[in-house]
Amino acid sequence: MSKTIAVIPGDGIGPEIMTATLRVLDALDCGLAYEFVDAGMVALEKHGELLPQSTLDVIAQHKVALKGPLTTPIGGGFTSINVTLRRHFDLYANVRPAVSFPGTKSRYENIDIITVRENTEGAYLAEGQVVSEDGEIATSIIRNTRKGSTRIVRYAFELAVKKGRKKITAVHKANILKTSSGLFLNVAREIAKEYPQIEFNEMIVDNTCMQLVMKPEQFDVIVTTNLFGDILSDLCAGLVGGLGLAPGDNIGANAAIFEAVHGSAPDIAGKGVANPCALLLAAADMLDHLDLLAKGNQLRQAIRATVEQDRQHVTPDLGGSGSTDSFADAIVKRIKG
Repeated sequence: MSKTIAVIPGDGIGPEIMTATLRVLDALDCGLAYEFVDAGMVALEKHGELLPQSTLDVIAQHKVALKGPLTTPIGGGFTSINVTLRRHFDLYANVRPAVSFPGTKSRYENIDIITVRENTEGAYLAEGQVVSEDGEIATSIIRNTRKGSTRIVRYAFELAVKKGRKKITAVHKANILKTSSGLFLNVAREIAKEYPQIEFNEMIVDNTCMQLVMKPEQFDVIVTTNLFGDILSDLCAGLVGGLGLAPGDNIGANAAIFEAVHGSAPDIAGKGVANPCALLLAAADMLDHLDLLAKGNQLRQAIRATVEQDRQHVTPDLGGSGSTDSFADAIVKRIKG
């Protein structure tokens, strides 16, 4: 197999962790080729805009992209690049796995939760956000649709079947948000009947937060709306040691973008100590998406073994004394045997 993917190195630590990740992918011998494109501050400096049309064209051509963290400048006139990408390509499913790794700074062991978040509607609509002329009243709209709710819930159930998962929890606030959240919950109940082999549970979002902290092992796959999914996926990342271990998959019918969900960390850029795990795990999910399941599993196993057994090579945030490069070197060594 030979497949070209779009690669966005990103800002801050992005180029460092992307270089490490591509080196590991090359060691896996996946038959991947890379077309590099710009976005974020690098693109603003080179092209005068955060997200050039040429970048969008390359992603559309290859249909798969691997993306490093991007910086959106603070202030008026700059729209989130991530939100723009999701809307442009209709990347309606945001999939966030949270898996425990040995030796990390975590209060829990054996966490294995996938959050499936609706990615394009809900509370994150740009339209309908208004501040009154006197600055005293701010209004925003939450808009969920039957189409959007249906496709995200169905995606979660299909993912559960594909990955051999046993249980889905639909998270909502239908007791208060009776229209927007109520529509989502009703759709989830309807679709759940089509998958009798998957246990279905529903839970109010505030109780979900408490239960995740008290008894996280009860969760398998969580499916929810945009705002709740944004919050819960970060909470789940906290259960396994933080965003340094959190990949993010943005999936649509015609394109998919895989990313590290953490920020660009400009304070440590260029110091060689950035943890590449989140992007590496995103790359493993990308391999699954490309039907290279054995390669994806091989990569995850190599990351896990390195974190557990090669402590001197992992980055300081994981309790090691290594660097971005030494971390990648150790993983490459394991892959090549």
